[in-house]
Amino acid sequence: MSAELPLEIDVHSVKALIDEGEDFLLLDCREPDEFSFARIPNSKLIPMKLIPGRVQELEAMRDKRIVVHCHHGGRSLRVTHWLRQQGFRQVQNMAGGIEDWSLQIDPTVPRY
Repeated sequence: MSAELPLEIDVHSVKALIDEGEDFLLLDCREPDEFSFARIPNSKLIPMKLIPGRVQELEAMRDKRIVVHCHHGGRSLRVTHWLRQQGFRQVQNMAGGIEDWSLQIDPTVPRY
């Protein structure tokens, strides 16, 4: 991938990436208590406030797609902008967050 991806991606497109076995990172930027209550399988938790200090953990994915999500999409949009400023060109925000995931994709994921 060389061109920048659109800033946001919807939950149906993320589900399609998972179903197609696409090599991407689903980054959950919520807090640990939120993650323990409700999560999308195979997502990696790095709370928003810790990302600047842990950005090296994402270095292997610098040129690959990273989809960031939170509860509704606000925190993850901020993280998406910040990561793009750090040179991660393939980062996208999952619009609607885990709330939309639960409502539209997987109702077994608890809502809160």
